[in-house]
Amino acid sequence: AGRSRGAAMGSENIGPRDVCVVGVARTPMGGFLGALSSLSATKLGSVAIEAALKRANVDPSLVQEVFFGNVLSANLGQAPARQAALGAGIPNTVVCTTVNKVCASGMKATMFAAQSIQLGSNDIVVAGGMESMSNAPKYIAEARKGSRFGHDSLVDGMLKDGLWDVYGDCAMGVCAELCADNHALTREDQDAFAIQSNERGIAARDSGAFAWEIVPVIFCLFANISNHSFICFPNALCPIYQVEVPVGRGKQPVLVEKDESLDRFDPAKLRKLRPSFKENAGTVTAGNASSISDGAAALVLVSGQKAQELGL
Repeated sequence: AGRSRGAAMGSENIGPRDVCVVGVARTPMGGFLGALSSLSATKLGSVAIEAALKRANVDPSLVQEVFFGNVLSANLGQAPARQAALGAGIPNTVVCTTVNKVCASGMKATMFAAQSIQLGSNDIVVAGGMESMSNAPKYIAEARKGSRFGHDSLVDGMLKDGLWDVYGDCAMGVCAELCADNHALTREDQDAFAIQSNERGIAARDSGAFAWEIVPVIFCLFANISNHSFICFPNALCPIYQVEVPVGRGKQPVLVEKDESLDRFDPAKLRKLRPSFKENAGTVTAGNASSISDGAAALVLVSGQKAQELGL
């Protein structure tokens, strides 16, 4: 049986079915309706996959299977994982599977990928997750049956298919309130944790600790700086992915290289925010809850045997 190891090791200690992480990449995390909102989840996925393969020095034609997590799939088109894979240059003969396990979708996709290597089914697999919460559509749920007299109601796809507990018929924030009650977590506890988390994120960003994993994305009117998706600038820590978007004639290209939510952090304001889900004695706010974001991340997983064969 193969083993998954959490630390780097010498080649003499790697078994043939051990799972090796040889490539890692993620986009910056864009805020809701923010810098990355013009890109679909599948496009963000393609950016992360292509960058991870380049960093691993693995040719896309060698990939045997792709598992990619995605929750808000409405309006993305068929088989989102396959779209992301083909957009990254992976051949159309490669099997691709989209995984929806809500918040754990990317993690479950990675588990499937690792298990396929441990079982001997594959040697090179791409795994990860992608989401564009900004682009989740709103539905007119009854329109197909015919819209007659009266007003039609819109259903928020992000809430309906992502942030709503279908069993308890409540928002996920209400579930967080229940957890806080069950574990005696006060508003002060949650605010302190959120502040510490943001401060650590800012420190890591400012020290460059995140730079190695992030794929900077540049938006330009015409993507003709190079014949390739990735371009290199002097002093850049890694190649930059260029995207052709209508930024407006005469405007300078826009470079997105840092997580947006950290720029909005204000500890004083965070402590003053009103509860979002429970009016009386609520503890979960927009500041201490998970943010609504856009982004993607990808891993290239390889069996120990194949890693040694390819010199990875």
